[in-house]
Amino acid sequence: MSNPDINPMDGAAASFFGFAGVASALVFACLGASYGTARSGIGVSSMGVMRPDLVMRNIIPVVMAGVIGIYGLIIAVIIATNLTSPNDYTYYKGFAHLGAGLSVGLSGLAAGYAIGVVGDAGVRAVAQQPKLFVGMILIMIFAEALGLYGLIVALILGTKK
Repeated sequence: MSNPDINPMDGAAASFFGFAGVASALVFACLGASYGTARSGIGVSSMGVMRPDLVMRNIIPVVMAGVIGIYGLIIAVIIATNLTSPNDYTYYKGFAHLGAGLSVGLSGLAAGYAIGVVGDAGVRAVAQQPKLFVGMILIMIFAEALGLYGLIVALILGTKK
């Protein structure tokens, strides 16, 4: 006789949150990375018309924006490899994985937005005054750190047992 207190769908329902964490990590982080890449790329293209000699030097914001997407990919893979069969997967793990995905994804979205805005304005300013380059890089490092904070929290949450 089956136990009425045990719902066979609990594992499948808990797995939903784990899979939502995987999707959240990758989708939101890549949204931030794509926005940062596009916005910074527009600035680099505009700046390159006036100062083509500075294009390779000022491509750094585009690279930094792309790294945000890698943060999301790392967490998505970690969560996906920790997804077990529905019988062994608990709500605790599901919520921890959802929290991990949302933390890296949403912080990546914010970091990508910040990198895009600073990168666009920064490379245009560097074209007019090259002494601003170091300041632009420092501001973008702080913007990138926002995504790194989300990655650290996601690593802690994603590896919870």
